[in-house]
Amino acid sequence: MKPLLSPDYRPSETETFMNPMQQEYFRQKLLAWKAELLKESNETLNHLQEESLSEPDIADRASLETDRALELRTRDRERKLISKIDEALLRIEDGTYGYCEETGEPIGIKRLEARPIATLSIEAQERHERMERTHRDD
Repeated sequence: MKPLLSPDYRPSETETFMNPMQQEYFRQKLLAWKAELLKESNETLNHLQEESLSEPDIADRASLETDRALELRTRDRERKLISKIDEALLRIEDGTYGYCEETGEPIGIKRLEARPIATLSIEAQERHERMERTHRDD
């Protein structure tokens, strides 16, 4: 059974890390984020269906096509984000949420608040980015 959260609950560093209250807090946070992304996606689809590309002016049509392409790229990034949110929700269910995939150490409440889909601790993420820069510079 999932614990009931008070509306003003915020996880703190003084609690046991990833206790049931924190897990439920992040589960709700992830579900709300996903719902917002899906709502925006549906609004985009409706908007694109209503718009007409039969603008008589070529400059207006080009501008409209550019806007559409940008909007579709944004939605594609959000689609990938929804996939990461779903993965985070699965990690909550299997008990691995909040722990670094590389070290197994806690990621930390502040980092999870800022990026609820994080899979690496700050230190592991920095190492990963340094390695990417090093290989990219080669």
